[in-house]
Amino acid sequence: MMKPLCLSIALVLPLLGFAGESVESELFETTTLVYSEDFDGELDLDFWEVRQASTWKIEDGILKGSESSKEFQAKKIAAGDKAHAGFKPVIWLKQVPAEFVCTMRFRYTGEKNHAKYPLLDLGHHFHTITFGIDKTKLSILSDEEVVRIEEPLLPRGEWAEVKIELKKGVILLTLNGITNRFESDLIDMGDQRQIDFKGLDFGTCEIDWVRVWSGE
Repeated sequence: MMKPLCLSIALVLPLLGFAGESVESELFETTTLVYSEDFDGELDLDFWEVRQASTWKIEDGILKGSESSKEFQAKKIAAGDKAHAGFKPVIWLKQVPAEFVCTMRFRYTGEKNHAKYPLLDLGHHFHTITFGIDKTKLSILSDEEVVRIEEPLLPRGEWAEVKIELKKGVILLTLNGITNRFESDLIDMGDQRQIDFKGLDFGTCEIDWVRVWSGE
């Protein structure tokens, strides 16, 4: 059953310089940097896990993701597992603290008329931020609680600097200069210490940089 979330919206100035090694936090008195990545070398598989055999490579300081090979897709379809055939780029950022601040710069591309939307999972299938064309949706624990907001939106094909703060009971999402605060007793990373990037079928996901801090 869907229940309303407590939601407040605050307009802020565009936040630049998210790629720095320090961060301002509204939820935490102190933060400790635990991961910093500019993609200027090999992909650190201690922190990243490629899923569904999707294709990921680093080019010019950008981690670029796209669909799996046609051979892999055909094999999965033949096995009756079309849902995991790798039509979309999927990758996990692991070792995320239970309470954290994460800043990043990324973009999704894909056909605007596609039935599904790109998303971020905060915890695997725990708290899902879906970037629709006309609304952004936060789903808590597989739609146990759901809220839809008209902004901020994530235009496809455009770079966005994103800041996410998660503390038990609260998520702050800053995107395109707008911060939304979501409150729910169900917000809790539990043992799902990861952020999942999932793009559109046959689209791409590009990640420029990522910073993760633990919060106290």
